Amino acid sequence: MRYEIRVSGVLQETTRREGFPELASTAVPDQTVLVGEVVDEAHLYGLLNRFQALGLTVTELRRLPE
Repeated sequence: MRYEIRVSGVLQETTRREGFPELASTAVPDQTVLVGEVVDEAHLYGLLNRFQALGLTVTELRRLPE
């Protein structure tokens, strides 16, 4: 399952690369968009926990069509 996750603010390259190595990221005005494969529900919750631990605000989460 592919997901797109948008967070508030533009993340530093180090945070994107080290915090979310399994996701591709793109900075857009006032947001960072991360896209990638999420293997199961546990992986999704793990990602959400990482966002929370880093103090990031998820503004949108959506499953992409296959």
